[in-house]
Amino acid sequence: MKATISDNEFYAGLQQLPKPKYPFPDSIHPDFQLQREEYYDWIDKEYIFHSKEAREKHKQHNLTDIAARGCPFLKNLAELRPLASYAADGAMMDDYFDRCSHDEMTEIATRIMALLTGDDPNEPTNNGIFHQFWILRQNVIACEMPERHYKKFLKSLHEVLIGYADERVYYRSNTIPPLPVYLLIREATSGVQPFCKYVAMQKDYRQLPDSVLEHLHIQRLHTICSLMIGIHNDIISLPKELHREEDTMNLVKVLQQEHKTSIKEAYMMALEVHDNYLKEFLILQEHLPSFGQWQDMVRNYVEDLGIMVAGVYAWHTNDTSRYINGGYVEGEYTSK
Repeated sequence: MKATISDNEFYAGLQQLPKPKYPFPDSIHPDFQLQREEYYDWIDKEYIFHSKEAREKHKQHNLTDIAARGCPFLKNLAELRPLASYAADGAMMDDYFDRCSHDEMTEIATRIMALLTGDDPNEPTNNGIFHQFWILRQNVIACEMPERHYKKFLKSLHEVLIGYADERVYYRSNTIPPLPVYLLIREATSGVQPFCKYVAMQKDYRQLPDSVLEHLHIQRLHTICSLMIGIHNDIISLPKELHREEDTMNLVKVLQQEHKTSIKEAYMMALEVHDNYLKEFLILQEHLPSFGQWQDMVRNYVEDLGIMVAGVYAWHTNDTSRYINGGYVEGEYTSK
């Protein structure tokens, strides 16, 4: 992800985005356009509590493409739909509740998890975020996602919501966290762990036993994927976040504080942090443990984790509206 940029290019808006040297192909699900159309429709029907301006911006962002690029080998639209719903609703929810408190986000997370687990089986009467997460569960049931995989997906999704709540403490106090705290929270808020779990829905990977999927080697690969994509987001969203004081959960800002250096130097450090994670991923990919009869399938599964990372980066770079100053959706929720 190396880049050489002049001061003028840097401060003009970071237009020269680096391209990571991923040895993974970039692909997209064949039904991505159909999924987009569903996405536009549910924004119009479910997100009427958003301003018209916010809804139109969300349509331009094509958030369901994150799922279509991250898991391009799902066999049909029914299998793509739950992940696309999570990707889009998670991002739009994060935007909408941008100004809420830690306690408010915790309450929201509790309600969402009750709907996703079925502890609250009642369909929400109002359209909106909670109704969409109820629908997500119905879509999971419809595509016959195995229960053990759904439990892994839900556990990781819950950690995303906890991360959303924890980062609010730093947002509301306009405080930049220490690097170790940032890494813990960013692994969650990148939103990638649920994607890592969902990769097992592709091809024949749902056959992989828990002894493989929960192996420390595989779990570390999931962590690295989450951090690499979190760093993508930080670097690409930096132009907008430099204009917003409360956007403190950004690796560049964290490194600037940690090393008492300039934004430009911190930016270059962030690229190096990303590249070190990529090197670690490739080493772990090359030196997989012995998984016996599952060895070839695990090797392919890890390759598809790499394709997921490359795919999400491709979405980041193909979208030219969400991460520019003025292109993002401001939080419209009024904190109590």
